[in-house]
Amino acid sequence: MGAVIDYLKDFRWLLDTLDVFLVAFIIYRIMLLIKGTRAVQMLFGLAVILSVYVGSQLTGLYTLHWILDNFLSSIILVIVVLFQEDIRRALIHVGANPFFADLSYREETAVMSELVKACVNMANKRIGALIVIERETGLKDFLEVGVEIDAKVASDLITSIFLPYSPIHDGALVIQQGRLNRAGCFLPLSQNPDISKTFGTRHRAAIGLTELVDAVAIVVSEETGKISVVVGGRITRDLDSTALTRVLKRLLEPRGSKKKAK
Repeated sequence: MGAVIDYLKDFRWLLDTLDVFLVAFIIYRIMLLIKGTRAVQMLFGLAVILSVYVGSQLTGLYTLHWILDNFLSSIILVIVVLFQEDIRRALIHVGANPFFADLSYREETAVMSELVKACVNMANKRIGALIVIERETGLKDFLEVGVEIDAKVASDLITSIFLPYSPIHDGALVIQQGRLNRAGCFLPLSQNPDISKTFGTRHRAAIGLTELVDAVAIVVSEETGKISVVVGGRITRDLDSTALTRVLKRLLEPRGSKKKAK
């Protein structure tokens, strides 16, 4: 037994490296999950409280230090309460593809086909549309205003949502886990001064959202009939059916090639 322990000690540097890597990876994944949500502001608030706590200890502000000490003694419970939605989302997303979770390859193909069909149909008819597809970072904070849909992805339904006389045609349609979740959602507009002046509200909203989260946004221009995909604040324009399918598969099906039809 002693020989085994001595042997492992020789590789202690490797274990330390692995330890640091795992901690860094966990922190990175947590930051990715809360990016673009109110959890960021909450986390900043906790950091401020912690700074005041340390400062009160160093400067001898005993009453303030006592109050914060009692508060921070229950910090685990506070974190669970404040970040319960983010913790729930993290557990759901662990080891899963958020967009195509629990879908077979055949169902994935059907969803992709209906989505592309709807975009091409609306482009041909010059119907403006903004469709947002959730990936790893949750979009809960952007869904408060929208109307709940909870339906399968269907070309005709998507088109009807964005018809000019539809009361929710001006907002964004959000897709979560391969289903139409909510429509009529309002998204933050990008404040980037370098954005082309030719971009309308839908394009600016798509860029603004994807600057904050890792979602994929599809924009159909009612003026030009062109289809664009926006990821990470960057826009790819003038996509036809084939190009749109290729881009969406690359962004949404990282494991699709490994699945078999059920």
